[in-house]
Amino acid sequence: MNPIFQFPTYLLKRQVFALTGKFRIYDPQGNLVLFSEQKMFKLREDIRVYADEEKSQEVLSIKARQIIDFSAAYDVVDTAYNQKVGTLRRKGWSSMLRDEWQVLDANDNQIGVLFEDSIGLALLRRFLLGSWLPQNYDITLGDTRVADLKQNFNLFRYELNLDFSMDPAQRLDRRLGIAAGILLAAVKGRQSN
Repeated sequence: MNPIFQFPTYLLKRQVFALTGKFRIYDPQGNLVLFSEQKMFKLREDIRVYADEEKSQEVLSIKARQIIDFSAAYDVVDTAYNQKVGTLRRKGWSSMLRDEWQVLDANDNQIGVLFEDSIGLALLRRFLLGSWLPQNYDITLGDTRVADLKQNFNLFRYELNLDFSMDPAQRLDRRLGIAAGILLAAVKGRQSN
């Protein structure tokens, strides 16, 4: 596996004033380790992630299975090895009040859940405070919390801390966790436009 997927924490920044979603992901020392840019006017989401801004080395793809799907499933593939890592599937109706995603392994078996911190805070965000109340997500595998994805409060750009430090055994594949962060940032970007 590429060593850029071995860090315990990352910082994802989404460029706000751009025609397409641009995502930069930094390691704990502040070095850029991943870059992604959404393509304009794609009917089916197809996000490519690169090891640099020049897009010289593609490392991940995050691709929607269908064009329009309320409970969209996104396959995450390590493109360097042409290996499916897993799938993230949004839970349609239950995500109306509080974001919830299923975390699936490479064979589409559910291994975990990605969910917004609390239904009360989620409702406050949706109906009252909007982006004034940053989002916070947890990923659990069974009863074990393996990741915390926490948005920083910033009026001028979207920042998401990806913290996998509570999972030193790396039960959650970092590639899947990073893809989850990118998808959350992309969805938030669409909702705010």
